[in-house]
Amino acid sequence: MAEKEALVVASKIKNYIKENGDLKCSAKVIDALSDKIREILDKAIVDAKNDKRKTVQERDI
Repeated sequence: MAEKEALVVASKIKNYIKENGDLKCSAKVIDALSDKIREILDKAIVDAKNDKRKTVQERDI
């Protein structure tokens, strides 16, 4: 199976966790976040299509 592309900027996530929690970030956190974002976006795409729109909007999220 091909590796999935990360949908988040790893350095930004790692910095956020460091600055706000003084913790390190596992590389698997980036994969997990990307998977969650894919789930959210997949649902948003379906919602936009069901509304017969060609644009995903914030209300779909």
